[in-house]
Amino acid sequence: MATDRLWAGVDVGKEQHWVCVVDGSGAVVLSRKLSNDEDPIRALVAEIDALADQVCWTVDLSTVYAALLLTVLADAGKTVRYLAGRAVWQASGTYRGGEAKTDAKDARVIADQSRMRGQDLPVLHPDDDLIAELRMLTAHRADLVADRTRTINRLHQQLVALCPALERVAQLRSDRGWVVLLARYQRPKAIRQSGVSRLSRMLTDAGVRNAAMIASAAVAAAKTQMVRLPGEGVAAGLVADLAKEVIALDERIKTTDADIEDRFRRHPLAEVITSMPGMGFRLGAEFLAAVGDPALIGSADQLAAWAGLAPVSRDSGKRTGRLHTPHRYSRRLRRVMYMSALTAARCDPDSRAYYQRKRQQGKRPIPATICLARRRTNVLYALIRDNRSWQPESPQIAPTAA
Repeated sequence: MATDRLWAGVDVGKEQHWVCVVDGSGAVVLSRKLSNDEDPIRALVAEIDALADQVCWTVDLSTVYAALLLTVLADAGKTVRYLAGRAVWQASGTYRGGEAKTDAKDARVIADQSRMRGQDLPVLHPDDDLIAELRMLTAHRADLVADRTRTINRLHQQLVALCPALERVAQLRSDRGWVVLLARYQRPKAIRQSGVSRLSRMLTDAGVRNAAMIASAAVAAAKTQMVRLPGEGVAAGLVADLAKEVIALDERIKTTDADIEDRFRRHPLAEVITSMPGMGFRLGAEFLAAVGDPALIGSADQLAAWAGLAPVSRDSGKRTGRLHTPHRYSRRLRRVMYMSALTAARCDPDSRAYYQRKRQQGKRPIPATICLARRRTNVLYALIRDNRSWQPESPQIAPTAA
């Protein structure tokens, strides 16, 4: 016989989930391992539905591991709530088993916490294809950028074993021309023999802007070292391979950027978001990837809290009025708002004036930028709510004397 309500908690895994169902008293009704495949998930949902008139589902992850589960539950018309893994870990110590951790115990903690906390837990909403694609592409771009940084670091280290003077002058992170040069010439002797003119022509043909400057610096550095270091042949080969790898990564990042921009421009709020100073298509895409459906943002304060820009109080006893950064917020969303504020402080007069006021009030650069980011959340929320583009304030025209 079906009861009124049950609570289902899911400890999400890559290949298998663990599902635990509890009743109104917290007693376990069902606890079972579940394969991460569509048919078993649908079968279990139907089985649990037969046990109660209403089933409240809660998960501890919303990553790709839970994508199939969340999609099937949404297709079945289920509302799914989210309990962060940190909260599961903090609560698990009060349940039987102490500090011992198992999937079955975690699933029970999720279900029971959902029963007790109810409406306090946020609801997960299924993403449309566009948001899902933006999340994949922005995450992939972040991986490519991290790979590029690691390769550049290895290239610097290997170049020291070849010619320390050349490593000191090479601006590998900021100037593509140096990477192009090292993909072709690595040994100090080869650089000296090629000379400034030949290197400049090669770099110019490769589309490098400051070719003559790079060629002159490279030849000057190569002339400071006439001795051949041990293992020069192997080191030169490794430098060439790493430089070519950086060039290939640059091309992949460029292609990924084009894919991100193409999908971002399809979103109905793309022009609204990028109209705000400091918010380009990449940060706009990361914003959508972080928040999902912007229509679900309830207020500017909610957006600020989500981004970790709204300080929370830390009062205890006689100590009152102390504020600190919240522990639970979206680091990704905070980065978007911070980086866009950083850019706006340089290119937008109003933002720059606000930032300077905060600096004059005694705030250091980072806190002043955070204040600007918090102010901008109000503007961005209003633009999204009203579906309108940002417009600078019209200058006030002083009345002319009669």
